[in-house]
Amino acid sequence: MTGSAETRDGRKPRRKRMNYGEGREALLNAAVRVVARGGLRGLTYRAVAEEAGTTHGLVVHHFGSRDALIEEALTHAVRTSVSVSAVEPGTGKVADFSAGLSEMVTADPDIQAFQYELLLESRRRPELLPQIRALYDDYIAATERELSRMLPEGAGRPLTRLVFAALDGLVLHQLVFGEPEVTDAAVEELRSLLRLLDADGHAGADPEMDTEPRD
Repeated sequence: MTGSAETRDGRKPRRKRMNYGEGREALLNAAVRVVARGGLRGLTYRAVAEEAGTTHGLVVHHFGSRDALIEEALTHAVRTSVSVSAVEPGTGKVADFSAGLSEMVTADPDIQAFQYELLLESRRRPELLPQIRALYDDYIAATERELSRMLPEGAGRPLTRLVFAALDGLVLHQLVFGEPEVTDAAVEELRSLLRLLDADGHAGADPEMDTEPRD
């Protein structure tokens, strides 16, 4: 942790001063990392300050309470994770669906681990459930939109939930076991199944009406 490092002469380095906006963002990122690595029980003002390389008082100033810190860190994670989600490339091509999923997990595992920690915590703290539900609703809606672009018959909610559950499980397994190559192979197998659905839906169409190349 940055706050516990020492210089060669044994003195602790001076903490970096942060502007208000920069400090808030840094503290939220630090809170995500603390929870991802040590669970929600390890989330304290002091742990976040140490992780961010700033002062305990600054954390108190920005958030006021531990509950507020948790809720704002969750909101921050929702914004960050949805913005980098691989489930909606927007091309409507099966080959592009969930491209880069394993790389997303490898690049920032903490943001994913944080969400799973809070997902389980919401069973004990129902006040967190609305934000967790909103996060998953966003994921599922993005998945449904992309599936509807790919499949001639569109995608209903049961199929969407099945596909998203597969992706969500792959992310969780990669967090625990590593093995991004396993994630990549499983995603490619999922694409193969989607191609079969694409072909089945397209087989009954009038061939004269289908002039667009299919993926």
